[in-house]
Amino acid sequence: MSRPESFAPRFVVSLPIEDRRRSLRFYEEGLGLEAFGPIADDGVPEPLQFALSDDVGLMLVPTGGFGWVVGRELAPPGTSEVLLSVGVGSPAEVDDLVARAVDAGAMVVSPAEAKPWGYSAVLADPDHHALMVTAGPG
Repeated sequence: MSRPESFAPRFVVSLPIEDRRRSLRFYEEGLGLEAFGPIADDGVPEPLQFALSDDVGLMLVPTGGFGWVVGRELAPPGTSEVLLSVGVGSPAEVDDLVARAVDAGAMVVSPAEAKPWGYSAVLADPDHHALMVTAGPG
């Protein structure tokens, strides 16, 4: 898990988490992302981060550290202040990703169904962050 040499995202989405190992498992096994960075004493990269694209990264920060960085108390558990969306190519891929995510610790908030914007489902990760998985119409 070495840091990609050329990764310098313009945007980093940071989310508070309770358990680094649990979150690593969910984002790797459930969403198929690969963490990178130097490995800390707990066996998890520090900081725990993922490259989402050339310009966007995702960083998962323990709640104590997140509150310290933000400078205020966090939203109460179960309150979602952000919706992460994951686009896939087909309804079958939505169903597959939802099944993998549930096996890795996600909770289904809204089961997959046809919507005006495509076939989609909404999940909550182990820290209750909302994730929408969508295959566009057509």
